[in-house]
Amino acid sequence: MRFWIITFFLGLGIIASAQQVIYEGKVHEVKGKTIFQDDVDITSSLLTDEREAIFNKLKDQLKEDKNVEKAKKQRKKALKKAEKAQKKAEKALKRKQKAQDKFNKATKRLEQNQDKYEKLKGRGKLSPNDEAKWLKKINRYKRNLAKATKKLLKA
Repeated sequence: MRFWIITFFLGLGIIASAQQVIYEGKVHEVKGKTIFQDDVDITSSLLTDEREAIFNKLKDQLKEDKNVEKAKKQRKKALKKAEKAQKKAEKALKRKQKAQDKFNKATKRLEQNQDKYEKLKGRGKLSPNDEAKWLKKINRYKRNLAKATKKLLKA
């Protein structure tokens, strides 16, 4: 049984290594230095010029296949590079949007607390201790706004 499996795979390898060449409207199969037409060895019946022409055509086909493969690889590489650049741009945009949101939130909090402080101060409802607490709170919001502004400019 092993013998048949090994023979099968060797035969498959030999068949797979054969290259087809179309020369003068006829399909020739080249395996190594042997040329077949319709599974018949015609190497010895061909003229030297014809053999050389078939082998040259095979070389040209192989070069063309390599060039096509190379072009495919270059396209894939360019596509990967473009995808990577797009992901990087999306990430940067997301980071910038997040920084903008934090900036807007910090600005809103500072304005709200300043307005509330001014209202309470205007009504005279703040004790000296409360006023110190409010000023400390407002300074903290100002620092947060400064940090958010710095991150927004950095992003």
